[in-house]
Amino acid sequence: MSQDLYETLGVSRDADGDVIKKAYRRLARQLHPDVNPDPATQEQFKEVTRAYEVLSDPEKRRMYDLGGDPFNGGGFGSAGAGQGFSFTDIMDAFFGGQGGAGGAAGSGRGPRPRARRGQDALIRLDVDLAEAAFGTTHELKVDTAVLCTVCNGEGAAPGSHPVPCETCGGRGETVHLQRSFLGEIRTMRPCAACRGFGTIIPEPCRECSGDGRVRSRRTLTVKIPAGVDTGTRVQLTGQGEVGPGGGPAGDLYVEMHVNDHPVFTRHNADLLCQVTVPMTAAALGTTISLPTLEADIASAESDVETAIPFTIPPGTQSGTETVLGGRGVPSLRGTGRGDLVVRIVVETPSRLDDRQQELLRELAALRDEESPDGQLNAHHQSVFDRLRKTFGQR
Repeated sequence: MSQDLYETLGVSRDADGDVIKKAYRRLARQLHPDVNPDPATQEQFKEVTRAYEVLSDPEKRRMYDLGGDPFNGGGFGSAGAGQGFSFTDIMDAFFGGQGGAGGAAGSGRGPRPRARRGQDALIRLDVDLAEAAFGTTHELKVDTAVLCTVCNGEGAAPGSHPVPCETCGGRGETVHLQRSFLGEIRTMRPCAACRGFGTIIPEPCRECSGDGRVRSRRTLTVKIPAGVDTGTRVQLTGQGEVGPGGGPAGDLYVEMHVNDHPVFTRHNADLLCQVTVPMTAAALGTTISLPTLEADIASAESDVETAIPFTIPPGTQSGTETVLGGRGVPSLRGTGRGDLVVRIVVETPSRLDDRQQELLRELAALRDEESPDGQLNAHHQSVFDRLRKTFGQR
């Protein structure tokens, strides 16, 4: 391997400290004896570590650039004799700068805070179709973690407070030394006595057992916007679980489930309904009163249109569909409404008395339909079928 320290690390002579550190970490992962025990590789690892020890120190790097010997005076040479050289950066290369093997627990070279953000919560709310379409408000009873009012989230009993940990001196981590062929390897790990917090609660709060939060049932009012559908989630910021140590609360998500309606079927923003009329009404034509979805939320004092006149023209065939624009569900984004599709089903009488049969035979004779052959037609896809197929693909 080249004796030039810059070439050893694979960096240019004007590389800054971050570039040098990244290069060293990359090489350390490849050449560390725990990964590759080959003797030749161990020698390469020593050279890489030797180069990093010089180039990461501004004074030693300056001396090296000027042609001097940066190893005189207790540098790397003394470390090789086992005199306590720190290999924290070696451990950083394997554990992401988290202070060695114990860093995975969250120690960031210092005490970790007791207060942490709480989790988000999710509850389901059943609403009627009209409520989902036009919006409403609901009161919810939720069971979540809330701030302990006895200790105000601190976790300590009234009159007491957390005290610095004597084991780690309040740093939240302890030093562990291990001897190797390179000397003493020093790693930092979360303190086992205080679990990395740096403080100990000598007298925990009896109400929350030192957690800073308790379970409680509370009532919330949620505003449901117009146009929601099954699966829509309404976010209530800061209404979720309070975090450990009295940390900020997460969010509460209310997931909607829209109940089935006895008259209308919803497909996205459109409503479908089916009207059954007698054969005579379909033949002669009629006008019926068609209820609106607004009727479900109308009060005695309101002027909401609860029904609209719907005309069935003479000669209407069974399966005929009529689209009433703007009579569907309002858009969740507040731009317009869907349509109402009305499908007509003509009901053929199944029980006729003698007089009714006689009249129908007379009508058949008048229309020359006493012995019809029937007509064979190609399959016709109705508007309803096309809508159903389209909706089914979404």
